[in-house]
Amino acid sequence: MLKFAVCDDEKYYRDRISVLLAEYLETRSIEAEVDLYPSGKEFISEQENLVKYDVVFLDINMEEVDGIRTAMEMRKYESTTTIVLVTAFISYALEGYKVGAVRYIMKDALEVQLEECMDTVLKKMQFRQIAFSFIEGEKALYTDNIIYIESRRHKCIFFYMEKQRVTYQIYEKLDSIEEKLSGYGFLRTHKSFLVNMKHIRKISNYIVTLDSEEELPIPRLRYTQVREAFVAYKGEM
Repeated sequence: MLKFAVCDDEKYYRDRISVLLAEYLETRSIEAEVDLYPSGKEFISEQENLVKYDVVFLDINMEEVDGIRTAMEMRKYESTTTIVLVTAFISYALEGYKVGAVRYIMKDALEVQLEECMDTVLKKMQFRQIAFSFIEGEKALYTDNIIYIESRRHKCIFFYMEKQRVTYQIYEKLDSIEEKLSGYGFLRTHKSFLVNMKHIRKISNYIVTLDSEEELPIPRLRYTQVREAFVAYKGEM
């Protein structure tokens, strides 16, 4: 699940961005949480906010602590958070280069610019879709929404999160699917399981625990390799 924050001292724009963002995410079946903050001062007062969000929309022109200063506080912690600056004045746009903002959007063009902005943001985050020919039909899946894939006899089952958890089945070898998903953060924890590392909560005692509370086995001979791969992945995030 992606985590978003919208920080703007004008309630109208705070709420408007939130609504447009929710509509965008719903049409793409992307699970997300969106938190709202009325000021940069309030946002940075909780230190965990500086690193916990995937994407933060920041109004540049806020009183006391403006969007640029808020973003600078985030970058002090080498935050990998994607920053989108929101402004009513085109002259402020260049300020974004100081804090590595991926985009800026104008307040008088939110309806037009937010969708295109989010397309860019998700592309930057490698939030991709890959198409598979399932028994249920051809379908493009968001890679982040794939929890894990299990091989059962002559077919593989995708455990996938949309508005609710669903499964898709395909007549294809897990080796082939693993190759297709190479580079998207998937880990072969067992000959029968390919797991999305974004959904792994912990690995211990030859068990991988997912954020869904499910537990999947890891063979003893594969355990060290799996654990090292997961530690390396967490270190790169």
